[in-house]
Amino acid sequence: MTGLCDQLVEATLAASEVILDIYEAGFVVEIKGDETPVTKADREAEAIILAHLAAAAPDIPVVAEEAAAAGHIPDVNGVFFLVDPLDGTKEFIARNGEFTVNIALIRDNVPALGVIFTPAKGWLFVGEVGKGAWRGEVADPRVSHTVTNRRDICVRKPGEQVDVVGSRSHNSLETDDYLQGFPVREKKSIGSSLKFCLLASGEADLYPRFSRTMEWDTAAGDAILSAAGGTVTRTCGERLTYGKCTQDDAPFANPYFIAKTS
Repeated sequence: MTGLCDQLVEATLAASEVILDIYEAGFVVEIKGDETPVTKADREAEAIILAHLAAAAPDIPVVAEEAAAAGHIPDVNGVFFLVDPLDGTKEFIARNGEFTVNIALIRDNVPALGVIFTPAKGWLFVGEVGKGAWRGEVADPRVSHTVTNRRDICVRKPGEQVDVVGSRSHNSLETDDYLQGFPVREKKSIGSSLKFCLLASGEADLYPRFSRTMEWDTAAGDAILSAAGGTVTRTCGERLTYGKCTQDDAPFANPYFIAKTS
């Protein structure tokens, strides 16, 4: 799968080039039918990623956020890609740099491979389940796609207290109630799928999510955390699964979940 992994990394970096151009030039914010924001960067980055995936793996269907919002959802059965071309659009609009490009490969309803890149910060995270996870840096993908300072990452061992990571833009009373049962040392807030990356790289222990997410929001981070030795489960303890096309909620909507390091 290493060759495909390299191609997914290349796709995220290519998409990040246009994201950074728009980020610096300015943009108009629109509101989609589900009342979430979208910009030109979301759409143009997704088009670039879809072109790369079509060339790299033409037989694998792709579920991408903006295409899905427009009603373009392929049949998925067994193996498919999940794409969030700009995760953390609210962070993009706020210009705090905590937005990411996410691509994941799903196999048999669970993530097998995930790539996350933060265009404004240059952080790259990659995980192949069963093979491990790593991170590196790409200073500016518009100049070079060379990855530097590559090193393996893994979750840290449990301690007497836990560091909790949560959303910068979404919190809930359910989360606060859930955390009453834990000896919390520190709470960290960060945007987008970077919450999974903090757990995967040994910088936090627990990420409970009691507010809405979609599969393209979580799949890449789930893959990276799982490859680094962590778990992502529903609140009932069952593994979070993907490809949830038919249910009372919108297609590919997630239930509440708990991401943790053990």
